[in-house]
Amino acid sequence: MLEFKLPSIGSDMDEGKLLEWKIKPGDRVKKGQVVAIVDTSKAAVDVEIWFDGTVHELLIEPGATIPVGTVLATLLAPGEKAGAPARPAPPAGRRKISPAARKRAEALGIDVDTLAGSGPGGAVTLADVDAAAAQRSSSKPAATSDRQAEMRKAIAAAMSRSKREIPHYYLAEAIAMERAQAWLSEANAGRPITGRLLMAALQLKAVALALQKYPEMNGFFRDSAFQPVAAAHIGVAISMRQGGLIAPAIHDVGEKTLDEVMRDLADLVKRARAGSLKSSEMSDPTITVTNLGEQGVEAVYGVIYPPQVALVGFGRITPRPWVDAAGGLTVAPVLTASLAADHRVSDGHRGALFLAELRDWLQQPEKL
Repeated sequence: MLEFKLPSIGSDMDEGKLLEWKIKPGDRVKKGQVVAIVDTSKAAVDVEIWFDGTVHELLIEPGATIPVGTVLATLLAPGEKAGAPARPAPPAGRRKISPAARKRAEALGIDVDTLAGSGPGGAVTLADVDAAAAQRSSSKPAATSDRQAEMRKAIAAAMSRSKREIPHYYLAEAIAMERAQAWLSEANAGRPITGRLLMAALQLKAVALALQKYPEMNGFFRDSAFQPVAAAHIGVAISMRQGGLIAPAIHDVGEKTLDEVMRDLADLVKRARAGSLKSSEMSDPTITVTNLGEQGVEAVYGVIYPPQVALVGFGRITPRPWVDAAGGLTVAPVLTASLAADHRVSDGHRGALFLAELRDWLQQPEKL
């Protein structure tokens, strides 16, 4: 028998509220399938399952708030048989349900196939429908003001922990962006507006490629040891319309083309603000990138999201005096890239080399 537990969807999550099951007893599920929606302090998140199996029993009712690690459901492993195997609910229209209950369910928009009947032979009763309606009402996400307060509280807790536990060091590098801007303009020529690349896509890909040479910036510090991760799952800091910040991951950035990175970035921002992120996107970031250039600041020095060990910041591209390769003085578009890193894992020398590698990748955009 397999146990499906409430995962930690980010380092600042201690508990979650089960909003909805996407499965029922008897369903076969595949690894990566969304099986539930859980409300955290920051957003309602689609929770994925990480093994194949057949749903045996759902242990937690929607509306319940439970701590991380709580067993939500049990499943039968492939090929496993239970003494009393769970059976899928009968198809809609053949489910045992009283006429009054069916009418009430239709009026409330409740799928009777998701209900556990308490009547004779498992029939769904009017009381079952009313109970489901009450649970659905109580499981609605918190009001906007409450959500903002909870998000600020969660962010404050995570950042306080970060400053308390992580010995930060900070570095910055000014990067001439004339070549990158010229290449981007040429790449976007003739493209429709919806298909154009943004500078953010180049920045994310450059970070991922720099991590390949300096892997000590990519991973987690857990149980008093650094755990490197080969793939670059880059968390992107996204400001929410209702206030607060969230940093879900774009997976495997180093293996994707710029068009794929741009597509994934646009999709991630859209879904983050719509409240439809997946649990893996919240728990998987191996490093975070924050870009405040659109806010008009020249540089940003961020706080590391534990258990990550580094954060890269980008400010706005601004005209500055610049000495070119021939030694001449000119005015060039310049970007300040910053690094916040964990001194338990790396030092300023390696951090400086990482920023230099990032700078070099942004100088050759055609190779990204």
